[in-house]
Amino acid sequence: MAQQEKPYIVEYYYKTKWGFAEEFIRLFKKNHYPILKKQLESGRLLRISAARPRLHATEDGRWDYRVTLVWKNVQATDDGFDEAQLGRQLFKNMETFKKEEQRRFEILIGHWDVPIVDVDLDK
Repeated sequence: MAQQEKPYIVEYYYKTKWGFAEEFIRLFKKNHYPILKKQLESGRLLRISAARPRLHATEDGRWDYRVTLVWKNVQATDDGFDEAQLGRQLFKNMETFKKEEQRRFEILIGHWDVPIVDVDLDK
């Protein structure tokens, strides 16, 4: 399968300030998840999932949420898609949207993206 035909998987990790994980996920679900769902409906994304650890880890290895996106292909991540335009279509009160998105990032300590590749253990 050609590279442009292969799904492209990225795990997005979010680490919040202590005590703010619930606020973060509430804002994520309210403001960012609808944008992702529209991309799923359009076919840019093939799957969206989220997870959180059951137990806590050491502070240096701690993360609060992992959102995994399966893109149609690697080109879909940089195809000129206007996410801001989609946000304007979905949210009538852009002032509130911008304020809440700013807050979502204010309560983060860290955020990192990890592209995932399969490892064939039988080769």
